[in-house]
Amino acid sequence: MKIFADLHIHSRFSRATSSDLNITNLVKYAKMKGLNLLGTGDFTHPSWLKELKEELKENESGILKTNGGFSFVLSSEIANVYEQNKEIKRIHNILLAPDFETVEQINEMLKKKGVDIKADGRPVCNIQANEFVEILKEINESIEIIPAHIWTPWFSLFGSKSGFNHIEDCFQDQTKNIHALETGLSSDPAMNWRLSSLDRFALVSFSDAHSFWPWRLGREATIFDLKNFTYSELIKALRTKNGLEGTIEVDPAYGKYHYDGHRECNVLLPPKEAIKYANICPVCKKKLTIGVLHRVEELADRPEGFVPKGAKKFYSILPLSEIVAFVLHANVNSAKVWEEYEKLIKAFGCEFKVLLEAKIKEIENITNPKIAEMISKTREKRLFIRPGYDGVYGEIVNKEKKIYYTNAQKTLGDFKI
Repeated sequence: MKIFADLHIHSRFSRATSSDLNITNLVKYAKMKGLNLLGTGDFTHPSWLKELKEELKENESGILKTNGGFSFVLSSEIANVYEQNKEIKRIHNILLAPDFETVEQINEMLKKKGVDIKADGRPVCNIQANEFVEILKEINESIEIIPAHIWTPWFSLFGSKSGFNHIEDCFQDQTKNIHALETGLSSDPAMNWRLSSLDRFALVSFSDAHSFWPWRLGREATIFDLKNFTYSELIKALRTKNGLEGTIEVDPAYGKYHYDGHRECNVLLPPKEAIKYANICPVCKKKLTIGVLHRVEELADRPEGFVPKGAKKFYSILPLSEIVAFVLHANVNSAKVWEEYEKLIKAFGCEFKVLLEAKIKEIENITNPKIAEMISKTREKRLFIRPGYDGVYGEIVNKEKKIYYTNAQKTLGDFKI
């Protein structure tokens, strides 16, 4: 069975999330997107867990179902913030669990460790990463721990601000229990292939969505092909790569931390230019936020373009709503964008089919030909994205507005975008 999964999302009980995030809306827009499996997100939060128990039914498969039959797997994200070797480390980890009983045991463990699970859907605990994994495995071996958005600067395994240079430095003797890594919006598999040390891990992509809108939910996803649609088969695919077909990615330039930069000064720089400035903002002279591309370059032991044996395929796209909004010069949530979006969904069934499968001529017959042209450019990787930096999303721009800081700039005006 082909599974299109987004296993890293949040509920309305996490900070900076939509107040309308509920099971009904998640299911509605997941179907519109083309997803058929979601993580629940935030199973550590008591109010959300109560809701999950009311709306989702367990069975022997370990896959939870709504009354309408849509599938969920229990998931949550934990922020591990702790001191190691006199440095503060901030690592985010995705947890997958097989049943509510296991979730209750995880939550009890967190409370005993002094974690306030009511404070946020993504709770913060000061348990060192290796110890955390060991404790979880003692609760239930079938719990899966996936380091989240592994390259983002502030809260990740390899993050420039608080991460590590080697996975073993983080998880130590428990590295053996880490099988999959979430690449995050600002990197794609090709960037990760440049590190030979990552070859043994399954590379997965999920949205980290804070709302149910289709330009957030499922903007990245992982494709599985499972003989049996069960929790154990899903975990087996993550641990062995057998049954993991590939991923759906956004262009990594779209992510909020692809390039180096300083948001307050509207400065973004590719790694080579940032190095010329000694990684210091040329405007205010403070440290730049070193982005994902720079970190990959620092740690890579292979050239750009290297493809390891057995590498899984991936598709690079952008959310359909954002493509339509760009063509129509409109807000992504405007009525005219929704009108074109819904026409395409009605014609082809879901967003993934529009972006990945529908013939361009058929799309032209349904919508504005310029939208069809943009979808074609997306498939062929001919769109230009102004790279994201220092917490600012990348965005589609016209070629004539292409901005790369490849030469030294001398004035504040030169850096404004």
